Amino acid sequence: MRLVGLGDNVVDRYADLATMFPGGNAVNVAVYARRAGAETAYWGVTGDDAAGALVRGALAAEGVDVSRVRTEPGPNAWSEVRLKDGDRFFAGSDDGVSPFTLDAAGLDALAGYDLAHTAYSGSLIGQVPQIAARIRLSFDFSHRWREPWAAGLVPHLFLAAYSASQLGEQEAESLVREATASGARWALATRGGDGALLSDGHRLWRQPAVPCHVVDTLGAGDAFLGTLLPGLLRREDDPEQALRAAAEAAALACEAYGGFGHGAPIPTGSHQYISFDQRKLRKCSQQVGTQ
Repeated sequence: MRLVGLGDNVVDRYADLATMFPGGNAVNVAVYARRAGAETAYWGVTGDDAAGALVRGALAAEGVDVSRVRTEPGPNAWSEVRLKDGDRFFAGSDDGVSPFTLDAAGLDALAGYDLAHTAYSGSLIGQVPQIAARIRLSFDFSHRWREPWAAGLVPHLFLAAYSASQLGEQEAESLVREATASGARWALATRGGDGALLSDGHRLWRQPAVPCHVVDTLGAGDAFLGTLLPGLLRREDDPEQALRAAAEAAALACEAYGGFGHGAPIPTGSHQYISFDQRKLRKCSQQVGTQ
């Protein structure tokens, strides 16, 4: 069983810990699918800085194939993470060199895998129909299912995944049923401490959350999804075992910092930590100074 994560990668910077962790939806899903027994790869673009090296090294250490990862001059994507009672929120980010698209050769190479996964954050929204025409595709909408582009993607998907902790159970149930009615083979709504809902359009499974000591919720949904996908591929008609394993993986993810570990000190005085807005201001200042 072979799974490829496509698109986004990032380092999540925890200023209070002076530590950065590798992550990003496509990266996290590839790592957790590998831990669940699948053969996995990640395709995307990393920077030539310490953050990019951390992402590549962590993936290799986890046994994820990085042979098609490109390294470009410039800063790796990053996000600034803050925690409040263990729940994460983002206080800034920059895409760096990470925007990624598949050329014709890349699209053809997908035939060597059983399933691809990407997300709204991975710059491949416009290529979803092309990808899904070649391979089963999982797509993580997070909380962005009401975006104008979202509904048109659902009919192409093997699995549509949603972060629905802000919804009540009936609303979440309606969301996954609507997705399968629109053509998705499976639809998943993760709801944090309220568990998860999975539907194939005929049946609905409710998976309770596994109790844990929450340190950091970042990556928990990715852990759930990455662990679930190999199980769905192995036993599409009976997801209960895969759902239990996914809930356990999500609980373990909540008990440690970062998406899947591999923390490293945040470099100081490095160009990759100038925010996008700051770089724009600097460029504008330079332009004004030359006039």
